Amino acid sequence: MALVPRLGLTLPLVGRVEQLRRLRAALADIERTRGRGVLLAGDAGVGKTRLLAELTADAAGRGHLVLTGRCLDLYEGGLPYLPFTEALGTLAASGDPDVADAVAAWPALSTLVSQVSAGAGRQEVSARPAASEQDVHRVRTEHDLGQLRLFDAVLGVLSELARRRPVVLVVEDLHWADGATRDLLSFLVGRLGGRRLLVVASYRAEEVHRRHPLRPLLAELVRSAAVERVDVPPLSDDETRAFLTSLAERPLSPDTLDRLVRRCEGNPFFAEELVAAGVSADDVPDGLADVLLTRLERLSPETRRVLRAVSVASVDVADTAVAEVAGVGELDVEETLREAVHHHVLVIEQGCYRFRHALLREAVYHDLLPGERSRMHAAYAARIRALPPSRGSDARLAYHSLRSRDLPTALAALVRAADEAEQLGAPGSALRHVEQALEIWDAVPAERRPPECHETTLLLSASELAARSGEPERAIAFAREAVRLVDGSPVVRQAAIWRRLAEALMTLEGTYDEAVEAIDRAWDLVADGEPCTEQAWVLATRAQVLRGVGRLDDAERSARMAADAAKAAGAGAPHAAALTIQGVLADIRGDVDTARALLRQAEREALEVGALDVELRAGYYRALSHDDRAELDEALRGYRHTAERAAESGLTWSPLGISARTRLLVLRYTTGDWPDDTERDRPEPGVSDLVTAILQSTWLHLLVARGRFDDADRVLELLSPQDGDRRGVDLWVVGAAAAGGAELAYWRGEYRKAVDVVAEGMERAQRLFPDGLVGIRIGALGIEASAAWAAEARRRGHVDGVKEAVEAGTALMERVRRTLDEGVPRDGTLGPEARAWFARARAAASGLEGPADPALWEEAVTEFGFGAVYEQALCRRHLAEALLQAGEPDRAAAALTETHRLARRLGARPLREAVEDLARRARIDLPGTRPRRDGVDPLTARERAVLERVAAGLTNRQVGEQLYISEKTVSVHLSRVMAKLGASRRAEAVAIAYDRGLLTPEAETP
Repeated sequence: MALVPRLGLTLPLVGRVEQLRRLRAALADIERTRGRGVLLAGDAGVGKTRLLAELTADAAGRGHLVLTGRCLDLYEGGLPYLPFTEALGTLAASGDPDVADAVAAWPALSTLVSQVSAGAGRQEVSARPAASEQDVHRVRTEHDLGQLRLFDAVLGVLSELARRRPVVLVVEDLHWADGATRDLLSFLVGRLGGRRLLVVASYRAEEVHRRHPLRPLLAELVRSAAVERVDVPPLSDDETRAFLTSLAERPLSPDTLDRLVRRCEGNPFFAEELVAAGVSADDVPDGLADVLLTRLERLSPETRRVLRAVSVASVDVADTAVAEVAGVGELDVEETLREAVHHHVLVIEQGCYRFRHALLREAVYHDLLPGERSRMHAAYAARIRALPPSRGSDARLAYHSLRSRDLPTALAALVRAADEAEQLGAPGSALRHVEQALEIWDAVPAERRPPECHETTLLLSASELAARSGEPERAIAFAREAVRLVDGSPVVRQAAIWRRLAEALMTLEGTYDEAVEAIDRAWDLVADGEPCTEQAWVLATRAQVLRGVGRLDDAERSARMAADAAKAAGAGAPHAAALTIQGVLADIRGDVDTARALLRQAEREALEVGALDVELRAGYYRALSHDDRAELDEALRGYRHTAERAAESGLTWSPLGISARTRLLVLRYTTGDWPDDTERDRPEPGVSDLVTAILQSTWLHLLVARGRFDDADRVLELLSPQDGDRRGVDLWVVGAAAAGGAELAYWRGEYRKAVDVVAEGMERAQRLFPDGLVGIRIGALGIEASAAWAAEARRRGHVDGVKEAVEAGTALMERVRRTLDEGVPRDGTLGPEARAWFARARAAASGLEGPADPALWEEAVTEFGFGAVYEQALCRRHLAEALLQAGEPDRAAAALTETHRLARRLGARPLREAVEDLARRARIDLPGTRPRRDGVDPLTARERAVLERVAAGLTNRQVGEQLYISEKTVSVHLSRVMAKLGASRRAEAVAIAYDRGLLTPEAETP
């Protein structure tokens, strides 16, 4: 029998010089109050834990506080916040009075740490009476606020501790993290600045596939300047050879060593297991699982039996639990555990046992026979039931009961686990528990189902949780299923079910008529009853639905009745909801002061009763009121506040959270505060295709304006509806695809295609929303393309092309006029944005049959002066062209200069190149461009852009990356430049360009 090898963790670290240097640099940064985050990525067994051990030992040696928590692979439900519970639980139990005081000062941590009292400390929140079953909205929002308080508490205690000494928080096995853990980690990492806090999270890179829920979080985190990813690659052959040599108790022959090096493939854990198994060079198994099990076969039968019991536990387990499940006496189990620890199969942490590596546990678990596995899961479930309830115990009970096919126990545990997850602000985990409960509902006899638990209740919960998770289609599906089962339910529950269906339907276009039917059914059920909370909610929702279909007078009556019913029932949340819709209706009437006063009052009342969803709705509509009137600074503040509140409270993917972020980005585009691509939303897996399309559509205009045409093509493909999905019936997506597609085709010179895209988009928008004004913007872009198409046809002498272009533009102008006539708001006024786009359409139409009217383009420039700086610049470019055609070069030069300055500031490459091209043809020198010494500039704007970057020392590949073109295209442009300048080499072309004034030293770096 082979001797026990020396465990790799006890040996000097082999290799990893660069990784350790970067980790130590992060430690140095937090000592200078520069918060840092590190993502440690590598394959299973590659040595992430060994690196973390080195890092934490170094940190402890410097006097830093080190906190560690691990995620566990616990079926699909997971344990919300488990790594933070471990880290802070150890901290709270440390015995350090200063640390204990810091933790105890945040009572919201009581949901994570049992040592913290929920009723003491400076963050204490006044108690509220328990919500009734009818007041579902209030229950949900109190949970959302609970998540916000919890996040603030975790950040607060870490910040307080970091003021005393640097803190290192390690989260291991992030690939197993539940949604709540991922949200909390994102919250912390986004607030590292100015804190002596280092957050290190490790994960298995090979497990994070394209649809893995961790992938969007990783993409989000690495965009932060404070976060870096440190990859842990396999060891090199020389490093592996040194590691194997240090592991072995006796020298290995060169041949054996070489064979082991090849089999290890640079994986230290694999190397340890091969040496520990005593495998010779001739009988190395083909798979890692074989190696692991071969090694375990050398242990005693009793130890292997105990290890099988430990593998089923999935979490750290005490010796008494192992003895009970494995059917081994306590004295015998101690000896077997001792042997497992001695052979480095198990490790001891806080008095419990776990496998040293997850790969070991997985190998043992998957080697169990089905009956053996089921019996052990049942034994663990029985043990959990016999113990007092604790945080996460219901999730564990559900896990073991499902695996042992004890479905009645599993159902009850899943219901409780979902409630616990929701109270912890983990809607993703709660939804998975509810879905599992629904999956097994029919398999559980009615008499063995939890009392007071109904299938319709679970479906309602699933619908609300799905909506908050960015899955509106699934929210509707759950609500429809609840409606199918509504018969036989109490009247109040029936009304709640129909109301929930109406709310879900209102989140999508094209389902408003069905929403009206649903809310009318709900109203019929409670109309004759006494005022109550559910009646108030039904009326408030009915007002919102009727407003959506244009029945404004009926909506007003329902809103007033909702407020009266809520007052009579003493229900604060539906009263705030009623005030919100009253404010929206006042805004539609043009009574702006009343509208905003009502919306502010609704926000205050919602905040007082913890109705976060109502608070967000009121805030969003108040921002929209400012937006509609081009009060952009106030609108930006309102959208940003609403988006941040939604993100902080777990409603990031709710309809209001999405709407606020979308409008915020639209206004940033409008006002010229263009975000970097690092701020781009990456929806989590599970978020619906429609929600993904809505978020990405907002970026389409930015991508086109920046000249990133290939990226824009990919977004357009994403916006294209597939069979059976909702992208083709959402007005926002349809409008964005039409406008963005037209802009993209226009800048590519594909004017006919742009006109076709606009015509199709206007037709689809008209079918979806006949009275909508979105057609004015789309139509204006089509008319511009028609005018450019006609001008190009004239230059080429294509008479038929001119006629076709003029007819297309004229037809589009007529459609724009009809859209304007049909879509005028109820108060008879037209908003600044609609006026500006109509002016742009008129100006573009004036150029269909010849030179455009400068006065009309000047009017368009003025109308966009409400703050739409980029659209105004586009109009100013057309104004300059019209002025040149009218013989006014001085005014044209002023317009081009101003447009060029803005285009350079924004990085709007297509606009900048178009302005430079027009200026060159008009013999106008623009500030910041190269003056022509000989009066002739032979280079196109793109050729000059390439030469500028070559002059700055960039390679063809680097030039291509900056200009978003291929390396081959760069080479083609450069060849043309050399031909035009009579140069045979790159350097010669640059020198000639300098000599002729085509390049100037101050503009070398674009």
